[in-house]
Amino acid sequence: MAEFFYRGRNESGQPVEGTLQGNSKSNVIQQLKRQNIVATFVDSAEGKHSRGLKTSGTDIDLKSLFKKKKVSLDELIMFSRQMYALTRAGIPLIRAINGLADASRSPLLGEILRDISRSLTQGTTLSNAFRVHIDTFGELFIAMIRMGETTGRLDSAFAQLIDHLELEKDTRKKIVAATRYPIIVCVFIFIALFIINLFVIPQFSSLFSKLGADLPLPTIILIGTSNFMQKFWLPILIAVGIAIYAFLRWKKTPEGHLQWDRFILKIPILGAVFERVALGRFARPFAMMLEAGIPLMQALTVTSRTVGNEHIGQGVEGMIHGIERGESLLATASASGMFNSLILQMIAVGEESGNVSGLLTDIADFYEQEVEYDLKRMAELIEPFLLIFMGIMVLILALGVFLPMWELGSAYTS
Repeated sequence: MAEFFYRGRNESGQPVEGTLQGNSKSNVIQQLKRQNIVATFVDSAEGKHSRGLKTSGTDIDLKSLFKKKKVSLDELIMFSRQMYALTRAGIPLIRAINGLADASRSPLLGEILRDISRSLTQGTTLSNAFRVHIDTFGELFIAMIRMGETTGRLDSAFAQLIDHLELEKDTRKKIVAATRYPIIVCVFIFIALFIINLFVIPQFSSLFSKLGADLPLPTIILIGTSNFMQKFWLPILIAVGIAIYAFLRWKKTPEGHLQWDRFILKIPILGAVFERVALGRFARPFAMMLEAGIPLMQALTVTSRTVGNEHIGQGVEGMIHGIERGESLLATASASGMFNSLILQMIAVGEESGNVSGLLTDIADFYEQEVEYDLKRMAELIEPFLLIFMGIMVLILALGVFLPMWELGSAYTS
């Protein structure tokens, strides 16, 4: 028996790797399958070392540094459309996926599809083959595929995924369009302040020092700030870079992610918009899965991971615990504190009428309409604050620069 090295994903989608003894690759793959591990790579230990495959975090694959790290939302939408057409036409899955892998313009997506095809050839179910790449497709995508497998309606599952992904794309575009203007204005304000402190204020500072006049407080503050930035501009830039890097690292931690998502919801104007976006992401996929026949607990578990906000995701998990204790959906939704009285009334009606999925769809429509309205008004709401901020900056600069001139002028005329 030979020793084989393997990489794969376990039932929860987590990456695993190790070595196994086996007579052949197929034998090792079968052993892994019995351990509920989907193999993504199997090779002899000798072959692995001879080709310099990565055995530890010290090896560097230069090509991987320049590879695209993520499949875009547009690519997922196009893939879903193609799969919908192919499954509806009755094309065999392996043939369909191989064809899409060869035709894909994205090398990363093509590689993923070829791996899925290999898993299907080895007898893995479609949903488990996709679960290996859960970081690319997400919980909702895989849950809907499993539903399509169970019911024999994969085409219907992909059709629903197309609608969901296109709504997500539309929402992202609206958010980017609404926040672009204030972000650009703020960035250019800070760039202008940086340039003024480094190049403009020093010219006035040398002029005032030659005149030898007593300077007012605003001018002293401006000159002091300018001198500080001139002396320490490089350490300031380095400190800002380190702070941004540390923030991004902190944000990737579970606790940092949770704290940041809580903070986002408390931002004036923007917080309410992001909260409605997250609640819409909860309501529509939840309704979609209930309509497809996915059990309530599984549907809630999936949606808790797809809302895009960890704080609200924890609220959904609290609803799961409440239902496990035997409480109704209305009681758990009310206890979560996430929904207003109108939404709770709609959930109550849905439970009484047995049409929870339909009412949840109405709730999603309500939130999406609110988000669209808020995003249209966002520029109007933020613009006064930007103008006030710019006015304060201009006032400080004007007082700092022109007050000494006015005092000198008045002293000269008197």
